[in-house]
Amino acid sequence: MTVTVKSKDALVVPRAVQRKAGVKVGQRVKFKVSGGIISIIPDLPAADDEYTPAQRRVIDARLTEARKGPYYGPFDTAEGAINFLREEGNGL
Repeated sequence: MTVTVKSKDALVVPRAVQRKAGVKVGQRVKFKVSGGIISIIPDLPAADDEYTPAQRRVIDARLTEARKGPYYGPFDTAEGAINFLREEGNGL
């Protein structure tokens, strides 16, 4: 799509282009310029912004539990990991 710049200060990104790029009203964007090319990059929300406080508490509790282990490895080779799994799984 080609547009004409109509003033010195403003360059309008057509709605169709915004829609294809997934840019929503109120969303922040970054501008990067390299070699005469302007890239407009949507600012992605932080992971903490993606969840409600209740969801975040559940996720944090599960991560805390997972950090307790048990952990196995590291293994020097894939064969070492496979042997461990065979022993752990009673020879499966």
